[in-house]
Amino acid sequence: MAELKTKPTTAYVADYLDQFDKDRRKDAETLIQIMEEASKEKPVMWGSSIIGFGNKKYKYKSGREIDYFLIGFSVRKKALTLYLSIETNLTEFIELGKHEKGVGCLYIQKLEDVNLVVLANIIKKSIEQARKSSE
Repeated sequence: MAELKTKPTTAYVADYLDQFDKDRRKDAETLIQIMEEASKEKPVMWGSSIIGFGNKKYKYKSGREIDYFLIGFSVRKKALTLYLSIETNLTEFIELGKHEKGVGCLYIQKLEDVNLVVLANIIKKSIEQARKSSE
């Protein structure tokens, strides 16, 4: 079985953020603050481009288990990509603002396009779900 590439590293989050312009960096720092407060965990680089918070065991239907973060995000060229542990069809997403959704992912171009209170609630629900599923 192939080894998982997305693992916690010793790389510094600040070094990762240094590659972005001030607006992207400000958005990333805001997400770090929201996710750190919600998870009560410190940010850690997972692989070369994901900032993750906390740790959980994730079990696939096949029985394979991996260690993964509770919540995380990456600053991508097109959008901020948030990795969630909840269904993206919740009513909160209607109130969020401008965004796109994928399976377990939320894509936001700029944080000024969304309601940060609603986003923080979505992040909290995702963390709660991630913690429940790893029990």
